[in-house]
Amino acid sequence: MPENNIEIIAYLKTHCGWSEGVRAIMRKHALDFEEKDIIANPAFRWEMEQRSGQPLSPCVVVDDVMLADVSGDEVEAYLLEKGLVGSTEKEADAPTDSSCTDEQHAAMENAAGKINFID
Repeated sequence: MPENNIEIIAYLKTHCGWSEGVRAIMRKHALDFEEKDIIANPAFRWEMEQRSGQPLSPCVVVDDVMLADVSGDEVEAYLLEKGLVGSTEKEADAPTDSSCTDEQHAAMENAAGKINFID
C-alpha cells in the first residue's frame, strides 16, 4: 500500500451528503487531509471557486490536481487509478455517492439561523 504522503485539501460543506461521502473515503483509507468548510468560512468558498472555476462542492485537491464537484466514489476512483491508495475490503462508514438527507438539510437550515428584526 502506498505511503500516506499525499497532500489533500477538501472543500466541503458542514452538513452535506456529498461532503460526508468524501470524508468517509478519507476515513476508509486513513488519509490525512485539510478540510476547508465553505459554509463556516465564506473565504474558503471564494478560494474553492477561484481554484476550481465553478461554484459546486465538494471539490478536492490531490497533490495540486483539482477534482471539482465530486462524490466520495469519484475521489476514491481517482486515488486508486493514480496508485495513491491501495484497494481494500474495508467498507466506508457513510454513503459515498448520495445527496443530503432531510435531516442534513434541516441541520443546515438550523445552523444558518433566522434573522430577527427588532423594532
